[in-house]
Amino acid sequence: MTDTTDTASAGGAVPDTHNMGYIISIALVATIGGFLFGFDSGVINGTVDGLQAAFNSQEVGTGFNVASMLLGCAIGALLAGRLADMFGRRTLLLVSAVFFIVSAWGSGVANGSAEFVVYRILGGLAVGAASVMAPAYISEIAPARLRGRLATIQQIAIIAGLFCSFLSNYVLAGAAGASTSEFWLGFPAWRWMFWMELLPATIFLVALFAIPESPRYLVFRAKDDKARGVLTKLFDASVAERKVAEIRQSLAADHQPRLKDLIDPVAKRVRPIVWVGIGLATFQQLVGINVIFYYGAVLWQAAGFTEGDALLTNVLSGGLSIAAVIVALLVIDKIGRKPMLIIGSVGMAVTLGLAAFAFSTGTLLSEGMVIEAGTVLANGTVYETETVLQSSMLDLDPDMGLLALIAANVYVMFFNFSWGPVMWVMLGEMFPNQIRGSGLAVSGLFQWGSNFGITMTFPILLGSIGLAGAYGIYTVFAAISILFVIRMVRETRGRELEDMTG
Repeated sequence: MTDTTDTASAGGAVPDTHNMGYIISIALVATIGGFLFGFDSGVINGTVDGLQAAFNSQEVGTGFNVASMLLGCAIGALLAGRLADMFGRRTLLLVSAVFFIVSAWGSGVANGSAEFVVYRILGGLAVGAASVMAPAYISEIAPARLRGRLATIQQIAIIAGLFCSFLSNYVLAGAAGASTSEFWLGFPAWRWMFWMELLPATIFLVALFAIPESPRYLVFRAKDDKARGVLTKLFDASVAERKVAEIRQSLAADHQPRLKDLIDPVAKRVRPIVWVGIGLATFQQLVGINVIFYYGAVLWQAAGFTEGDALLTNVLSGGLSIAAVIVALLVIDKIGRKPMLIIGSVGMAVTLGLAAFAFSTGTLLSEGMVIEAGTVLANGTVYETETVLQSSMLDLDPDMGLLALIAANVYVMFFNFSWGPVMWVMLGEMFPNQIRGSGLAVSGLFQWGSNFGITMTFPILLGSIGLAGAYGIYTVFAAISILFVIRMVRETRGRELEDMTG
């Protein structure tokens, strides 16, 4: 399947013929890394009871254990850019696939907390590397007019991975009777939850051998003939020759990419484009999205929902997330990246503000509080016997609870329409060729570092200033992000990567 489109490039307006079937298949292989990103992040949620029983430790399964993986992600993202510039985009994805396999196997066979954490951090390294390299690789093989849509598939893959991990955990626990019960071959179900990741991780490893190295990396390494061969398969011979020349011309310096290139040699300061990348990566997390994904059940139970309703709300959020990303995929190359970010920031600021308002109307019932028999809460709960609360909760009027529920889910939709996919798309395409790997590395470090901070601080905020205070903070960051996008972010839709400047 081929497609011809008239696009202006550095060499003039020349019709480009695209081998669309081949390009899409390559992008789909790369996004398996995103699927594993989501699966590896979500699988631990169903294994907490099994881990605690197996290791006899309350430490495993706490917020720090989730966050410790995120530290591995930060390190993986930081190292990924430099290593990808040294050894290649596809090569790094291959290494990530191996790490996913080792982490999945090791997490399931671990016999102690320390061993388990080591394997989880190893998985974090793979997640961090894949999170920045998959969109970068897609950006470097895709035609400009389709680059946004193809890179947006990464976000769909991430959410699909989360959903599949939750579904897998549910099915395995149900089949065994509980996550701690014995299942196949005498192993408890929670170990099989980790081993389920071996299937997609192995598929990822095998499929990577069928896709080519990035042609832009090949030109970086002075392998013009190989780059020309790849570009010929992606486009045609005449386009390949022109694009090799464009890539070569775009390499402004006569040295291999390095972190030092992020410093402007004239002004002796960090290039403005790097600060934009850091800002995009950081704001994506400071608006609090992972409070929904990591602590969804905790959040809604704290707001007075039953456990069943809280889990159902998480399923609803996941479905809405997928729908929102699909809409983003359809329009990102039509309306552009910057307008989508602005729409998302405004929508998130409004919906987060509404959720904070709803939470502020509730009454905080602290852990250990004694509820007398016959007490009727504002949310309609009736206590027939004297009860000691096992955890803090927010007693909300049903109308305010409904407002919070609707606002939070609309917020999730705004995020997944905008900042969720668009941030990764822009990081993969906004940097000049010379600093793309390094720029992605630093931005990825800040993205995962911010993720770590939000993950660690939410339980603290919940216990100190409550849901209203926490959501108030996220509202402020969403509002600030509007100004950041308007003042700092430049549109990249339809521009060739060789035309990007720092």
